Amino acid sequence: MCGRYTVTVTLEELMALYLAEGTALPFNLPRFNFAPTQLVPAIVNDGTRNRIGQLKWGLVPSWAEDEKVGIRMINARAESLDERPAFRTAYRRKRCLIPADGFYEWKTISGGKQPYRIKLRNGELFGMAGLYETWTSPDGRKVHTCTVITTTPNRLMEDIHHRMPVILRREDEALWLDRSIQDPSRLQPLLAPYPAEEMEAYPVSKRVGNVGNDDPDLVARA
Repeated sequence: MCGRYTVTVTLEELMALYLAEGTALPFNLPRFNFAPTQLVPAIVNDGTRNRIGQLKWGLVPSWAEDEKVGIRMINARAESLDERPAFRTAYRRKRCLIPADGFYEWKTISGGKQPYRIKLRNGELFGMAGLYETWTSPDGRKVHTCTVITTTPNRLMEDIHHRMPVILRREDEALWLDRSIQDPSRLQPLLAPYPAEEMEAYPVSKRVGNVGNDDPDLVARA
């Protein structure tokens, strides 16, 4: 599962990294505690160039009767993307990157749960593989939503949690965003666990459990 994450750079740095054009985004970066149902930055490709925009975290399929279904769709399992009706079409045609430079996960320990922050050893931003959809409410309101794809854990993560987000290598991001590619056999190899030796994890404050907390102290080692 991936239910919280960080983007500790500015919006301008994010746009520069992905060579992305943007629209006016109604939030500022950095952010230290992105959570489900919030608006999050995402990268899509329009066939010509990368664009950055906002999506609501929690995918609502276009055919859903109620927007509330999104809270159960914050993650999508890589192994079943081509089988589940909620994700099948988006997997082929509506793929995105959800930029991050770390994510949180809770490890069960004696006496409770300890949150950890997991990041790349080099500290760089990375793109989590995502899907997006547009849902239209009965009154005509359009809601643009997304989900983070998860896969089996690598050696580092398996001691913390049984799932981890799919982190794409930089050289694979263009393939993932290319809307002309709709063959799952070309996409599935990208959805493997990221190498454990290139990642690190460390305990952080339990304050991260409160979505109202969003400050630099959350990423400090506990």
